[in-house]
Amino acid sequence: MNHLQSVSEFQTWQKSMAAGWDETKPCLRVCDGTGCRALGSQKVLAALRDEIKNTKLDTQIEVVGTGCPGFCECGPLITVYPQRISYQKIRVQDVPDIVEKTLVKGQVLDRLLYTDPLTGEHIKLEPDLPFYQRQKRLVLDFNGRIDPTKLEDYAALGGYTALEKVLASMTPEQVIAEVKASGLRGRGGAGFSTGTKWQLCRNNVLKVGAGFIVCNADEGDPGAFMDRSVVEGNPHSVIEGMVIGAYAMGVHQGFVYIRAEYPLAVENLKLAIKQAETAGLLGKDILGSGFDFMLGVRLGAGAFVCGEETALMASIEGRIGEPRPRPPYPAEEGLWGKPTNINNVKSWASIPIVIRQGAEWYSAIGTEKSKGTMIFSVVGKINNTGLAEVPMGISLRQLIFDIGGGIPNGKAFKAAQIGGPSGGCLPAEHLDVPIDYESLTALGAIVGSGGLVVADEDTCMVDFARYFMNFTQEESCGKCVPCRIGTKAMLSTLERICAGKGQPGDVDYLLELASAVKSSSLCGLGQTAPNPVLTTIRYFRDEYEAHIFDKKCPAKVCKGLITYSIIPEKCNGCMVCLRNCTSNAISGAKRELHVIDDELCTRCGVCMNVCKFDAVEVN
Repeated sequence: MNHLQSVSEFQTWQKSMAAGWDETKPCLRVCDGTGCRALGSQKVLAALRDEIKNTKLDTQIEVVGTGCPGFCECGPLITVYPQRISYQKIRVQDVPDIVEKTLVKGQVLDRLLYTDPLTGEHIKLEPDLPFYQRQKRLVLDFNGRIDPTKLEDYAALGGYTALEKVLASMTPEQVIAEVKASGLRGRGGAGFSTGTKWQLCRNNVLKVGAGFIVCNADEGDPGAFMDRSVVEGNPHSVIEGMVIGAYAMGVHQGFVYIRAEYPLAVENLKLAIKQAETAGLLGKDILGSGFDFMLGVRLGAGAFVCGEETALMASIEGRIGEPRPRPPYPAEEGLWGKPTNINNVKSWASIPIVIRQGAEWYSAIGTEKSKGTMIFSVVGKINNTGLAEVPMGISLRQLIFDIGGGIPNGKAFKAAQIGGPSGGCLPAEHLDVPIDYESLTALGAIVGSGGLVVADEDTCMVDFARYFMNFTQEESCGKCVPCRIGTKAMLSTLERICAGKGQPGDVDYLLELASAVKSSSLCGLGQTAPNPVLTTIRYFRDEYEAHIFDKKCPAKVCKGLITYSIIPEKCNGCMVCLRNCTSNAISGAKRELHVIDDELCTRCGVCMNVCKFDAVEVN
């Protein structure tokens, strides 16, 4: 495309893109995000294009690879436009039927539709899927609709019109005032007012005459993939938000710090930056306004601590990614000693929406103090794994049961770890708590960046806390003693309890350690690392006491506290368990009762998994 040299040129071009966008035309939109690629979406895409070409439909029907629409549990996903028929778990062998029966004959393939697990009903249309019913998709609205490699698609749906509005009719002060009025808070974890953060940075930039802005895309929480999916599926939204922010703060250089483990996101982001530069939406004299802004990409090596802003800046500067004491805060002294603003992917991607729709519209969504929407990655023991964008204030119950589809295999909900490894574990008694910053903080958890791990009745909460403590201990940079030594001592205590070697006083010892680590660690990683332990003790202390005093794991998970045995009445001597036991702990002849040697058994559980007669039990 041509280099747009003025706002008026952009307006003319954008209107032509919008006029050419028609979702009433026949089209197949195929999720081609990382999750669906892992399930074979690229082979499906290739097969669809070949089949459509062979049937001479290629001039009538377009096949588009899109970003992640969120319903990861059912990928690869295809949406048939204009009806918006949703086909799920597509395989290459399904392609001929999709083309011949659906595209040519107009028939719907029931076997490829979502089946409601409660009613058995086939649900045909994407908007009718329960997964989307309570969502409010703002940041994720274009995911699943546009080709993320095409600037034209983003522009057709209103992309960069917020930037055009800002450059044509708003002063930097007006932009900041609008962001403040929207009530948008940082989506990276702390929940600080985005507009206030921008104002602080602008004030210091004006004093020293230079500064930087950064997008923190170093998403490292276990089970979290919200930021990756936004950058993969709609990279221009992040770029547009950053250009607007740079204009408001008077900054001319920015960076996206993204981990190298996200190759597709990095690829799409770099392509989008080139497209925006070619179009005159990024770089020198943007749209003839006289405003310059350059944007670079810096790759992280996967250190979780580099999600902390001072460690992130050290990494960008080429130094070891370790936190430093604050103050001075980045808004005062950040990259190379200059004022620096750092916001999360979701924060930057929300900015064009705020500007396009207006602060009043945006602030009407959510609660009094927590405005707008939040994207959660819903994973763990849940039927509908995926990404859900919901209004702030929705209840945990609605998110887990209405959107997430509840717990698999009829199991009972036990707890939800919300806010990632820095968050907290909430039990069933708090299922109706509104998900907002204040409510979750009062319960010992945080919104965080949007990670949500669901646990069912078979989850051991002591082991659950041990898992998250193991993660944060491994990711500790080791710079400060409280985090380096304190998290190790907490992990060792949890491992000992899970191994059946817990001692009276261990719970009090964990609480004492947690207090020390929280109050004296250098950065947010250490200050929040004890949260999973604190909340599991707070809500599931009885499980800790059962491990320590009764030498039992109520969930029958911890290997040091369980044994496996074979029920004589159910064993028919089929020898399947014996053949699959890697420790040779099972003995018995064919069609005779088998026995497990407790001394040799490693408690791997394979015997129970392979037995078709439910003859193996755990005690």
